[in-house]
Order: sequence, then C-alpha cells, then structure tokens
Amino acid sequence: MDPVQEPVTVEPTGVRGWSLLLCLSSSEGSCLRRISFSHLQHNQRVNLLPRVIEAFSDDGEGLCHFYTQLNLTGYELPMLPHACGSTNQNLQPPQTFLRADRHSPDGAPPPALVAIVNVYVLVTSVKPLTSFLHDISVVTTNQEQRGRPTKLRNFLQQQLTPTVSHHALGQVKKVIGDVLLAALSTNQKQQTRSRCVLCYQLLTFTLLFKGSITPVVVQVETDLTFSSLSRDSFEGQITKDLILEETLRFLHLSAETHSQEYGGCRGTHGVCLSEDEFLFLLQFHRQMRTHSAFQLMYPSSSSSSGPSSVSDLVIRINQFYELQRNQNYKTDHTGEQTNQEPAVSPSQKVFDRGGPCLDPHLRQIYTAPPLTLTPPFSPWVKEYRAEVTFDTVTVRIRPQPVSSACRVHLDEHRGPRMSNYPVGLGNSRISILVTDDSELEPVVMAIYTVHVYRESRPSLPMFGDHVTCGFLQDCGLLVQPGRSCGLQPFIKTLRPLQTCSSGHEPGRWVVPCLSCSDNRTCDWREVAWQPDSCYHPLVDRRLLQDCLTDRKVLFIGDSTNRGMMYFLMERVNSTLEDWRKAHDTLVYRNLNGNRTLVSYSYYPQFWLEKNQRPTFRQALLQLIGRSQPLVNSNRTVLVVGGVQWLNTDHLKTVREVLNSESLGDVLVLVKSLGMGFHLPVDGIRSLNLREVQDLYGENQNIIATAMHHGYEAIDTFGITMGRYKEFMQGRCACHFHEVEKFWSSRLLDDPTSATGSTRTRPELSSQLAEPDTVHGAWPKALSYHVRGPVNQVYSEILLSRLCPQTRG
Repeated sequence: MDPVQEPVTVEPTGVRGWSLLLCLSSSEGSCLRRISFSHLQHNQRVNLLPRVIEAFSDDGEGLCHFYTQLNLTGYELPMLPHACGSTNQNLQPPQTFLRADRHSPDGAPPPALVAIVNVYVLVTSVKPLTSFLHDISVVTTNQEQRGRPTKLRNFLQQQLTPTVSHHALGQVKKVIGDVLLAALSTNQKQQTRSRCVLCYQLLTFTLLFKGSITPVVVQVETDLTFSSLSRDSFEGQITKDLILEETLRFLHLSAETHSQEYGGCRGTHGVCLSEDEFLFLLQFHRQMRTHSAFQLMYPSSSSSSGPSSVSDLVIRINQFYELQRNQNYKTDHTGEQTNQEPAVSPSQKVFDRGGPCLDPHLRQIYTAPPLTLTPPFSPWVKEYRAEVTFDTVTVRIRPQPVSSACRVHLDEHRGPRMSNYPVGLGNSRISILVTDDSELEPVVMAIYTVHVYRESRPSLPMFGDHVTCGFLQDCGLLVQPGRSCGLQPFIKTLRPLQTCSSGHEPGRWVVPCLSCSDNRTCDWREVAWQPDSCYHPLVDRRLLQDCLTDRKVLFIGDSTNRGMMYFLMERVNSTLEDWRKAHDTLVYRNLNGNRTLVSYSYYPQFWLEKNQRPTFRQALLQLIGRSQPLVNSNRTVLVVGGVQWLNTDHLKTVREVLNSESLGDVLVLVKSLGMGFHLPVDGIRSLNLREVQDLYGENQNIIATAMHHGYEAIDTFGITMGRYKEFMQGRCACHFHEVEKFWSSRLLDDPTSATGSTRTRPELSSQLAEPDTVHGAWPKALSYHVRGPVNQVYSEILLSRLCPQTRG
C-alpha cells in the first residue's frame, strides 16, 4: 500500500517478451546507456524519450541545453533560459513576485492572477509532436504559503471569468506547446533513426502567472515533482500515485491488441505510411478515444503542417474528435466520450465534489509509513490487519473514495479525512467511514477497519553471562539535556538498601544485556525500576486487604489516574469484575468483601465548553459528597493527579477544600505529571521538545508543593520519561495501561507471585502480572485485567505508600 511504490528498473538485455520498462529517476542514466531505442519491438514501451531528456538537460547553472543550440534572433520563448536541472530548485513564492512588481502604480490593486502552477505533461511522440496535459495541477497563490493540488480548469475559473479562464487555459497549452516545439526542433539528426513508437516522457512544467493570463515557464523537470506542496510529501505522494496510475492506464488502453494490420502503401490516398507511422496514428486515434484525465495539448486544431503528411493526419484526427465533442454539447447527447472531454477519472473523483454518494467504496488507503495490509487492499474488502515495528509510533493515513460524491471520515462521522494516528503497543483500530454528506447530517454508507498491531520492544532472552545496564531517558527524546541518555553500565550497590521513605525517590530503569552499547541485546522482559538508594517493597495481597479494611480511597483525575484505581481494585480483589471507561463519577462499595470503598471522579472534562466545565473545586466536592461518610484520618485516602493538567494551584485547592470539609488529616497522594502529547497528532495539542523539557521543571514544583502540604507524591514523570515509546492505545500517547477482558476459570492466587519480584527485591519489576486462566472448579465468568508494565510499576509504588510497614 505504498503510495509511491515504483517498479524497480528491469534490465532488458537478454530478457525476452517484456512489454513495459519503467526506469526510476535514480537509474535514468543507466537506462539511457543500456537501452537501444532503435531496436525496440513495436510492443515494447519505455518511460523515457532521450531527445526530450537531452533538450531539457542542464548545461550549467540551470541553462537549458536546447537554448545553446537555438537561434533566438527575432524570436523569444515564454520561458526563462535557466529553467532546467537541479540548480533551479529554489523558486521564489508568488508573494515575492507580487512585491517585486514595480510596474504597478502606487495604490493600484494587485493583479488578478498571481500564482505559481505546476502542470504535468505527457509527451507520447517527438516527431510529430504529440503531448497531453493532465487535469491536476499544484497551485501556489500569493494568498497561500504552500501549494495545493487542484484541477487547473477549476482554479482558473475561480480566479477569472468563464470566458477569460477558457482563454487562460488555451494560453497554458500554447506556451507549453511552443516550448516543446522549440526544444525538440534543435536536433534533427536523430530523426533518421528508427524510433520507439510506444515510448513516452512525463514532465513537470512550473508556470508563473503574474497578472497576465499568459504564463511564463520558469522551470522544467523530466520527472513528476511535488516539492511545492509542503515539507511533508504525503500529499505529493498521493497525487503522484494518481498521475502515474492514470498514465499507465491511459497508455495501456490506447495500446491494446488491435485487429488492423499494416498493409504497406496501397490505398493510402497519396500518403505512404511506414509501419511505424501507421502504428503511431493508430495509437493516437485510440488515445483520443480513451477516457482519461489527460487532455490533448499539442497539436491543437489550429496547428498547421504540410499537406499529406503524418502531422496533417494527426491534426485531422484531432479536428474530427473536436467536432464530435461540439456536436455532443449542442445536442446534449453524451455519445462516445473522447479524450477532449474525458470521462470521470480517479483524480477527477478525488478533486471534484457534489451529488449523492452512490458508490461508497474506497479506491485506496494511503499510509506513511506504508503498511502491508492483510489481505491486500481491494475496494470490496472492509477489514484489514497490519503489523508495525516497535519504533513505529505514528501512522499517517488518508483514504481515497472511488466516487467524488462520497466523503471519508476517520473514527467518527465528523472526523478528519486525513490524520496522524499514534500507534500504541499491541492492537489499535482505525475506522474509516465512507459517508454521504449531501444531507444536513452525514449518512454512513460503509465502514472500513484497519487493525494495527505494534510489536513490543525486541528482546533477547538471557541464558548466560550478562551485564546490568541502566537508563534515565531515551536518546530520541532528551527531556533532561544535561543528563545521560540511553543504556549506561549500572553497578549494583553491595550494601543493604532501606525501604523508600517516599514515592518520588529518584531512580532509573535497569535491564540485563549482553552489552550496554546495543539495546537489541537486552532481555526487556526483565526491565525493572530501581530507585537510587532504596527500594519499594511489594505489598502482598493479604497485607493489602488488611491494610485497606475499613478504608475509603478516592481518586480524582484523568484516565491515567483511573488506570491506577483499576489496578488497585484488581490487586485487592484478585480479579476485576467491573470496568468502565468512565468520564463522570463512579463509586465501588463491594471491594475487599465489602470492607473497602473506592470512588472516582473524572477531571478535567475537556470535551465541554469552558464555561460549562465543572471546576476542580466543584469536582472534588462532588466526589467527597458521593463518598460519604468519611473520617478525618488516614482511613480516608485521596489520590489526585493526571497527565499534564495538574499544577500547584490544584494542590492549594485540595488543602482548602479538605479543611473546609473538616478532612484536613486524610492521607493525600499526588500522582505527578507523565509523558504524553509528545507526538504530532492531528486534532489534539502536541508539545514540541522545549515544552516537553519544561514539564520536568513543572513536575519538580508539583512534588515540592505536595511535600510542603504534607502530602505523599509519586513521581510518574520520572518513571515514564525513559519509556515514553511504550504507551498503549489513545491519541494522547499518554496511557501506559489498557484493560482487557477475559473469561476467568478461578480466582487468582496472590498476584505478587507473578511479578517476578519478592518484597525485598531492590528493584521493582515491570514484568506483567497476567490473569490466571487455568481451568478449575470455578465456573467461567467475564473478568477484566489491567495490563501495562509501566503503569504496574507506579501503581505498585502507590500501594507501597498506602500500606507501608511503618504505618499502622
């Protein structure tokens, strides 16, 4: 599903039976050296015309080669001489040309048409010259910072009156035709050779409109280029794919096997055609009949040539189809559509709008990086799967509908048509809705689904000697520029470690590896969080149940806070029987044999208008009210925090509300900030590197403020910083947990036995504690499991601060 997947060059030497050879731009020179164009068979086609390439080659500083051989005395081309080659890539934007127009009087309005337009030309013959203009162009106006793909005819009609726009399109064809004629008339010696009848050349002409309907050619390239679209080439890849697809379709249909055979010069009414000329005319005739996005540019019906020549026959064929088109218009009869009035092509369907959606199918799904879909894409298949590597954290996707009347939206009926998706570990789902937007409310006509599986970090099991490596942060995102990144040798201390006295002790991740210089040699299943000078003891289930008896734990925050709550519920109950992705208030009274209450309030409710959102004070008071009765001691616990909305003012509000509610002695645990919003995702805020680095200082202020108020703090920012790529599903790339459902057979034993750690192990393992699904005496029941190794680590720290051995 690569939008620019071009065939690799095929070497024709010694190969029999080939019919199409596509030479990539990088191998153009090799193709020209190795292909004998004079010995090609009549059915063999190559995407190169040597004379065209030579004429528009760079003779130094962008000077077009044909200019060195052209006598311009008394004749000027509408073209800059230095318009060829790679040295002419940095064109000035239209705004510059407009400002530089010194001929306009002061205070006069700007010219009506100021734009740089890239048009795409297909040359199918050099002598006689035949060329076609594709209906899609890339336009950059003096009002725009970057180019946009659009139909050239539509753009001119938007800028000018219908009559003037028609003349302007005619001028475009005339200017390009004049340049091609001049360029290809400079080397007549090659005309005596046999030629490749079916060869062709695609060109990009860059035109400058500067207040006149007659443009000037400012650049010519012997390839398709889309650099003016934007720095992001995704739009260009799609447009290029469409043009290449239509080129091959146009040429293939016009070269289908035919029943006519060359019969020599008999009965040709005075025109003796060679076999090449006969095949050329036959091909041109079919091109004029082919439904396509290409319109004949040269020759035009007004072109002149000598009597009884091949060129004259070409002009007569053109005049015949132009007359047929005019008659069809007059009688309002569609008749047999021709190249002069092309049928609906893929690019037209992309860039034209209007009418009901009668064919709700996709013609292609474009992605960057390219995804290999299983099964291969077909408009009739609605569900696909794809896999990406661990290092692929985003996928850009843009579906294209078959019909121009249909719209595509991602995830929801008002969603965007193109979007960057963060790809979390494990399974992600992308829904593509094909809708009919002709009514007031969009109607979903079809749904395509792409399931993307992102692999875990590659891991090498440790069977022998290894070293222990540690890391603070990933070198791909330097949150603390002054500190080391990536794996570093880690030396374990030999002295006994004490239990940590707080939840924000600085630390690092440690992992066994064969070498600290190569993270591919590590056993990432054994990665663990190691505080620098202490350890967080794991709380076994029985101790946890005793500790939480007759206690109430209140959570307020976003979905990351909610993930910690569900982890606690699963740990204390051995199973999670109820789970909801709630964005309001929840109260669970049946935990721990009805001896523990857990409640939750979602904050902030970002989807509401600002004037309708509950304030933090209101949300906290509502949570306290729903959790009553509460006691003013550490038997009541408040856990507050989230990804990046929390600040020191919120902690001040916590203190004020608790004091006003006579709850000043309850235990407060502050979950600090976390990694997230660091990827360029459409539709949500995205932090740049400096803003991510600033979060570290904000996080330190939150921890310091929490300590000032006598609150516990858990430094989730320091824990997530080094493993920011290991996020789960969610557009924010901030979720380090997900909840999965399964059918349980019996209750779990002590889940701490599945973490690979003991209560006295200095590091806190992030190995997943998987649910027990072994068949047993218990009947199967639907249960849930909170998974996510990073979430598990800071949630275990939360439990160790809730139930420390020194706290009664």
